[in-house]
Amino acid sequence: MILGIDEVGRGPWAGPLVVGAVVLGGAMIEGLTDSKKLSKKRREELDVIIREQATGYGLGWVHADEIDEVGLAEALRLATIRAVEQVDTPYYEIIIDGTINFLADTSKGQYVTTMKKADLLVPSVSAASIIAKVARDKYMAEQDELYDGYKFASHVGYGTAVHRAAIESRGVTPLHRLSFAPLAKYKAVSAPANIQSPTALPSNHMGGIAEDEAVSYLIRLGHDIVERNWKTKYCEIDIVSHKDGTVYFTEVKYRKSASQGGGLAAITAKKLNQMKFAARLYAQSKKIRETDLRLAVMSLTGNSPEVEQFLILD
Repeated sequence: MILGIDEVGRGPWAGPLVVGAVVLGGAMIEGLTDSKKLSKKRREELDVIIREQATGYGLGWVHADEIDEVGLAEALRLATIRAVEQVDTPYYEIIIDGTINFLADTSKGQYVTTMKKADLLVPSVSAASIIAKVARDKYMAEQDELYDGYKFASHVGYGTAVHRAAIESRGVTPLHRLSFAPLAKYKAVSAPANIQSPTALPSNHMGGIAEDEAVSYLIRLGHDIVERNWKTKYCEIDIVSHKDGTVYFTEVKYRKSASQGGGLAAITAKKLNQMKFAARLYAQSKKIRETDLRLAVMSLTGNSPEVEQFLILD
């Protein structure tokens, strides 16, 4: 009944820091060791087994914006606390890989033993290393869909030559840790060229009227309006609303005449990726962690704009 703790993602230039916490209980899992000594395939196999057989486990995430805000040392502490908070099974000892007790200022600090190379010596710490590594790697692989050309799936954010070249040619992304010395010079640099801001509503009077009608329509549906025209240097969201525990990100498309083509036709695969990026960035910036997020598009037409269609995309 040992709670083993280990982290991954301390040194990368981009992506989150993730801490794993595992209580194996009576589970005897063959092949547990430091996650870095295992192949990707074997790590993923063990990840499934650990999640199925462990008495309890948790993952603590701290994303790049938080790391930049509080520093790496505090980020490690926060990630450890977040991981431990998810473990609701009994344990009588905590072993953290390394030499620092990140729980020292909590009620659990007195039960902690720090140990160098614990991920090689203590099965529960090995398991924590594996589930944290697999979770982080999968997250970084998903980022390839948003950040074309960075090859996050291959280097998972570490400062490789390929990653360095991508930054030099394309700039930094919201995944990058600008508090890290190699990236400090990019703090004032704009978004990468391959990430285009979503097409905004026309800046004319009718566009504004159309958006007002879109807001009124959402209110009639029972939505609380949270934001209008939320903008960053990376992207823009027309309307952010909240209903029944779900946050909706609505893209408004206005066409004066239906003969100009339906507004929904503008939601191409590329546009959808841009909308997903904007929603994730908003959620990250507002620290929305456990809320359901949904994308939506509303098409309006006519000299007195009327809602033609409201579609929830995912």
